[in-house]
Amino acid sequence: MAKNRLQNALNKWRKQTLLPVLKKTPLPRDVFRTSSGIEHPDVDLPRDETVAERYLERVGFPGEYPYTRGIYPTMYRGRPWTMRQYAGFGSAKEANARYHYLLAQGVTGLSVAFDLPTQMGRDSDHPLAQSEVGKVGVAIDSLADMERLFDGIPLEQVSVSMTINSTAHILLALYLVLAEKRGIAWKDLRGTIQNDVLKEYIARGTYIYPPAGALRITTDIFEFCSREVPSWNTISISGYHIREAGSTAAQEIAFTLADGIAYVEAARSRGLAVDDFGPRLAFFFNCHNNFLEEVAKFRAARRMWARIMKERFGAEDPRSLMLRFHTQTAGSTLTAQQPLVNVVRTSVQALAAVLGGTQSLHTNSYDEALALPSEEAARLALRTQQVLAAESGVVDVVDPLGGSYTVERLTDELEAKAEDLIEKIDGMGGMVAAIDAGFPQREIEESAYRYQQSLENGDQIVVGINRYRDESDAASRQFELMRIDPAIEAEQKRHLEQLRRERDSVAVKGALQTLELAAKEGANILPSVIDAVRVYATLGEISDVLRQQFGQYRHGS
Repeated sequence: MAKNRLQNALNKWRKQTLLPVLKKTPLPRDVFRTSSGIEHPDVDLPRDETVAERYLERVGFPGEYPYTRGIYPTMYRGRPWTMRQYAGFGSAKEANARYHYLLAQGVTGLSVAFDLPTQMGRDSDHPLAQSEVGKVGVAIDSLADMERLFDGIPLEQVSVSMTINSTAHILLALYLVLAEKRGIAWKDLRGTIQNDVLKEYIARGTYIYPPAGALRITTDIFEFCSREVPSWNTISISGYHIREAGSTAAQEIAFTLADGIAYVEAARSRGLAVDDFGPRLAFFFNCHNNFLEEVAKFRAARRMWARIMKERFGAEDPRSLMLRFHTQTAGSTLTAQQPLVNVVRTSVQALAAVLGGTQSLHTNSYDEALALPSEEAARLALRTQQVLAAESGVVDVVDPLGGSYTVERLTDELEAKAEDLIEKIDGMGGMVAAIDAGFPQREIEESAYRYQQSLENGDQIVVGINRYRDESDAASRQFELMRIDPAIEAEQKRHLEQLRRERDSVAVKGALQTLELAAKEGANILPSVIDAVRVYATLGEISDVLRQQFGQYRHGS
């Protein structure tokens, strides 16, 4: 009986879910085989009929609720994940050269890193920006910088992800106006802004405004893009930094999804229908070293989000139920000692992300514990992804580890642990209240402390750190590290001085006054921000207007 039920469900999936996708996007070949000639079916299913009922309820088919096995029925058989390399440094001109290099090497999506002044809403000539301009990312002060950053890059053809949070609305506005100047319709733009301010209060610290003002801006972006930029991912709800701060895998799931719940609730309180913005929510996860747990983590998060959106928020559009996510390998696992060993760590983590069903992936470079990635190291990191896609055979099978006793058990147990944490957060009144009470921060701090203890007592082994050390010249040889030219800061300041001298200062003043009024009256600020960047108002000027309206957040205040 159960076996017949499974077969009937398989036939229904092939007809109703798989076939429409194949008609729209045919597979590159009809048959997928191993090197020994063994054929892979479109999906592997349990052979033990006694588990069929549980399988249909808890695991299901790829491309169908609860999406445990992946959000698309063909996954990488149709096309591989988007291969991104997170990059940005110095001036827009220098970063642009790196982007052209990466695209020539086979990158299929760009991920932009911004310097700290840009992240914190300060222009490059602000006193607090001194010695930080262009250091950990590219410096962007105005539309002029955005024009240089994407010079020669076809925005309508390349998916662009921007890792920016407190000033996400400004960077999005700059990108939209740049596209407009090139005659590219906003509906044709594909990409993502991180726009996840809650995790800044939890784990990272690049916040500007208090949570209420920050959430107001986030929902303004949801509302605006649902009408004007329909293919743009309006947020990338990030567990990456939560994990980098020291959380466990279960905490990463729980705190990330709890942030997601808070964003959905904030948008609904603004009167937005969940299916108007739900399909454009995206996520960003870390991929750590514990291989099987990481694979299970992604499967558990996918299943949980589908259920949250369906049962808690009443979403009906299947796209609203799909947890689409980008993955980055774990920067915190990289070591300055024996840097080439980081290639192995990154490869293991990247494979776990792929087996977990990621939609896009960034692989860290082996030298990132020492400096920003060199060109050689960035190329090798990209080649790691290309080998996985072209040579490993894992793209030929949908959810290859699905059905593994261990992976299914870990998926269930991670889900249960994460659900317990979300229940605690709900009991506190939601994620914003939990952050105010310091709950996720304390949980992460305690987890990080336990991990550090395990390193120091030898229970947790890190090759080259507390085991298999090598002090020889070969192990500690100097690498050609990337250095940011200090002259870049002076050059950026000269650009700003020239911009302010040549732009229409009356138009800038008027645009900033209009923005101030929109913020004060509760109107959506995106149209006013766009108008301001059109006349070359700077990122710092726009941020200062909003600081006056929303206030500035101080930790512990």
